[in-house]
Amino acid sequence: MEARATVKYARISPRKVKIVLDLIRNQPAEKAMAILRFTPKAASEYLEKLLASAMANAENNHNMDVSKLYVAECAVAPGPILKRIRPKDHGRAHRINKRTSHMTLVLRERED
Repeated sequence: MEARATVKYARISPRKVKIVLDLIRNQPAEKAMAILRFTPKAASEYLEKLLASAMANAENNHNMDVSKLYVAECAVAPGPILKRIRPKDHGRAHRINKRTSHMTLVLRERED
C-alpha cells in the first residue's frame, strides 16, 4: 500500500529540487517534514506542501498509520521550458530558459 502526491509545472529548476529530494529520501515522514521546514532552499516550500498532501492522502484515502510512514520514492522530472528573450548590447538578444518541474512523492508504511 502506498500514498502518492504530485506537483506539476512548478516554476523551479529540477536541478535545484533534486538537491532537497536527496535529503528526505528514505526518511520517516515526520523527520522529512522537519528537514524541509528548516532547509533554506526554494524547493523546500514546494516539497513541504507536497509531503503534507501525500501524508493526508495516506491517512484519508488509504487508512494508513501516519506515524509509520516513510518517504519510499521521490523524483523530479523536467517540465516544459518557458523561453524568454533578454536584450543585450548592440541589438543582440540572449535566451533565458525558465525551467519547470514535475515532482512526485511516494509514502509507504514501515514493516516493523
